[in-house]
Amino acid sequence: MMPPRRPIQAVVTWVRRQPPKVKAFLAVISGMAALVLIRAIVHDHDNLFVAAEAVHSIGISVLLYKLMKEKTCAGLSLKSQELTAIFLAVRLYCSFVMEYDIHTVLDMATLATTAWVIYLIRFKLKSSYMEDKDNFALYYVVVPCAILALLIHPSTSHHFVNRIAWAFCVYLEAVSVLPQLRVMQNTKIVEPFTAHYVFALGVARFLSCAHWVLQVLDSRGHLLVALGYGLWPSMVLISEIVQTFILADFCYYYVKSVFGGQLVLRLPSGVV
Repeated sequence: MMPPRRPIQAVVTWVRRQPPKVKAFLAVISGMAALVLIRAIVHDHDNLFVAAEAVHSIGISVLLYKLMKEKTCAGLSLKSQELTAIFLAVRLYCSFVMEYDIHTVLDMATLATTAWVIYLIRFKLKSSYMEDKDNFALYYVVVPCAILALLIHPSTSHHFVNRIAWAFCVYLEAVSVLPQLRVMQNTKIVEPFTAHYVFALGVARFLSCAHWVLQVLDSRGHLLVALGYGLWPSMVLISEIVQTFILADFCYYYVKSVFGGQLVLRLPSGVV
């Protein structure tokens, strides 16, 4: 007689057997339910954005712990870290010239730790760097983001260059994780610390997306007008949603692996 399965395992098994369209529908419903719950619990939705940046910093700290403890950077994408450093540096510049607040402090801390990660991968742990797996061409994302920033950017009263820089960091942040996902796609096996880091990015992206969506709902759309006119307000929301959905599939398999008691995450073909 087989032992009864735990409810969570039964739900995961049922979801896994569903066709892709049903899975997508369930993901949308789950996201909406999470937004409703967050809206009821968190009264000041600006805290969600701070929480997103804090979770990102925690993810980077987990990464540093892995590098310092295990003395290996296998499975990590140097290119993803470089893209992260670029958009953080640009966003930090925008914070100094446009709005200096708590986000500036958090970005400074995250940029410093990201720079440390890049240094360790490039110099201290270079022998374990999987350069052949980290084969995502950066110009595939940097150039389109730069062109898009030139075409679609805020219509505020700030200097033209600053508005383009602001748009560039928003677009680049949305796709900065793609090289890391390519590395995981190439290896198919993700060790725990790397999985924790990418999951932290997924949580941070969801919190940031929830912040913008709830802000728009609470202001009854007036926030979009405050951000400017044209396509820019819509592109901000689209960028946040894109970031969330890029990592949604990985986060699903991460949660499934954790509840299954697996220390190493094995990704099926075509997941990322």
